[in-house]
Amino acid sequence: MKKKYWLPVLLFLSYFSSSAQTNNEFAKGADVSWLPQMEATGFVFKDANGNPADCLQILKDLGMNTVRLRVFVNPNDNPQSGHCSKEETVALALRASKLGFRIMIDFHYSDSWADPAKQFKPKAWEKLAFPKLKKAVYNHTYDVLSAIKKAGVTTEWVQIGNEIPGGMLWPDGCTHNWPQLAQLLNEGYKAAKAVDANMGVIVHVDEGNNIDKFNAFFDQATKHGVQYDIIGLSYYPFWIKKDYTETITDLETNMINLSKKYNKKVFVVEVGGEVSQVENTYKLLEATIKATQNVPNNNGLGVLYWEPQGAESWSKYKLCAWQNDGRPSPALNAFKN
Repeated sequence: MKKKYWLPVLLFLSYFSSSAQTNNEFAKGADVSWLPQMEATGFVFKDANGNPADCLQILKDLGMNTVRLRVFVNPNDNPQSGHCSKEETVALALRASKLGFRIMIDFHYSDSWADPAKQFKPKAWEKLAFPKLKKAVYNHTYDVLSAIKKAGVTTEWVQIGNEIPGGMLWPDGCTHNWPQLAQLLNEGYKAAKAVDANMGVIVHVDEGNNIDKFNAFFDQATKHGVQYDIIGLSYYPFWIKKDYTETITDLETNMINLSKKYNKKVFVVEVGGEVSQVENTYKLLEATIKATQNVPNNNGLGVLYWEPQGAESWSKYKLCAWQNDGRPSPALNAFKN
């Protein structure tokens, strides 16, 4: 190589190395999709000293660097179970991005909540034949992600479905019909990559400590050619009625095995503890972060709290991490420490 080319090449390699290092930063953050509705209804967020402040800035000061935002197709106006339209998601993504947060988008492919107990089609999609349902998944995914990109925001990760151990868009995409579920998931994958080939595509299953559930699901995903980059896990000791001390080893073992078996990265995209149990929730978060960071080769990407700012007085959700006086729970210091 001639000397005159050395400097440009070295500068390029230096920049590339720096960029890769930034992208490898461990993600610590939260799903904050309720935030605009809370603000609209008058909830006042305060920092630990009791001073009114921007909720996102409070979370950033607590050590968070990532936000996750859900998307519904045609939501209603209910503050707790509606909103999260394309337009609202774009606005919140832009707001968070301006504060330096990394962005994850979570597609529910429903007009409201989708989770293991319910995966209802959007009303506008209910009568679509399967080929048109596939097209609707592609178009909706592409439309939302393109709008976010057009706003100048980079979506680093995208979830194709939310907690889907039984599939999504029932009955067409139920796990009783894996060939069709695989096609629906792949439509979401293709749409995301068409917007940004670097976007990390996540497939998300609940009960992160349940090793058998994850093996059963992702064995089928592999068999049916599902395309994805990252395995997303939820981890809620409360819902399985066991303390985190009884299941945290299973979570870590599961993540390590999943990463090795399927050659994928893993990400705890939802975690939460009881708001009334501050010390226990702090230790739960501390242990979950450590378990994820213990996945070899930096394949444990991050840990996100689900709606920590969703104070129980507003949301009726007891696994938030916010006090009713508007201040964050000290449990969130686990992200900072």
